[in-house]
Amino acid sequence: MKFVDEAIIKVQAGDGGNGCISFRREKFIPFGGPDGGDGGHGGSVWLVADEGLNTLVDFRHQRAFKAQRGQNGMGSDMYGKGGEDTIIRVPVGTVVTNVDTDEAIGDLTAHGQRLLVAQGGKGGLGNIHFKSSVNRAPRKSTPGTPGEVRELKLELKLLADVGLLGFPNAGKSTFIRAVSAATPRVADYPFTTLHPNLGVVSLGPDQSFVIADIPGLIEGAAEGAGLGVQFLRHVSRTRLLLHLVDVAPIDGSDVVEQVHAIEHELEKFDPELLQRPRWLVLNKADVLPEDERQAVAEDIVKRLGWTQPWFMVSAIARDNTMTVCQQIQRFFEAQREAREGRTDMLPGDVRLRGEASHD
Repeated sequence: MKFVDEAIIKVQAGDGGNGCISFRREKFIPFGGPDGGDGGHGGSVWLVADEGLNTLVDFRHQRAFKAQRGQNGMGSDMYGKGGEDTIIRVPVGTVVTNVDTDEAIGDLTAHGQRLLVAQGGKGGLGNIHFKSSVNRAPRKSTPGTPGEVRELKLELKLLADVGLLGFPNAGKSTFIRAVSAATPRVADYPFTTLHPNLGVVSLGPDQSFVIADIPGLIEGAAEGAGLGVQFLRHVSRTRLLLHLVDVAPIDGSDVVEQVHAIEHELEKFDPELLQRPRWLVLNKADVLPEDERQAVAEDIVKRLGWTQPWFMVSAIARDNTMTVCQQIQRFFEAQREAREGRTDMLPGDVRLRGEASHD
């Protein structure tokens, strides 16, 4: 199924039913008085997050949603029936924006979470509400109010713990294949990945995290070049970024310049992303002679002035990939313990654990 992460839909709540003008007409009761009931309220439109969905593809086929109108009021003090609400299921991680005002309406981040996007109209008042000592036979009622109509932009932001960054063909899809059960397409040409992929990395009981592989970025991505800019939003929710680079690009390009180029695109897209924890993963170590790997890696790290954790791996050979995952799990555990008020293991301590991370 094609991955779709944006959609425009129109939602219309139901109108309220009109109030009724009616009088009690019974034998031997010549002045029965008004008995017109109120109209029913119109149905509302709700969005509900469903973890069983992972794309917005359904909204390519249906873009308009309308709730039921409230029934009109009736005589004999009978109120109209309220209209039924319309429920629209969307994936967890959907951000909802009002197209007309560009206002963010809500963010559905948990299964079962509900968001009211269009309020149903109120039912009109019947003439029973307008009787008084001076107007005992009112011929007045009010119409129901119209339901809200909105055009909404739905934007899916994947809920992943780790986001993979890198140029096309850096080996991101191969890496996610090596550490999870995800099976993204892998080939020896750029832009093999056309849509984001999620993989769950499981290291043991209660030790797992979700990793997202997004299409490769190129210089100018923030202005629309390439494919990756369409999916940069998906790394905005991640707690950790893994920056994958090819240690020996076939075209002979400079690894350091590639890293700086990606950093530049991140800064243009969202400067906050550069402040997020970001680890360097030097991939395709298998193309280098074993006795040269460490020297090449240290040279790249030195030229970058890299101060965060870094790793040398071979995703295709699955060499050192699980070490990276173990360090990531320790990092998340450290974050959790720090939030719980413990100080015996701070997030920065992960850099001091294991032989695969270096400063």
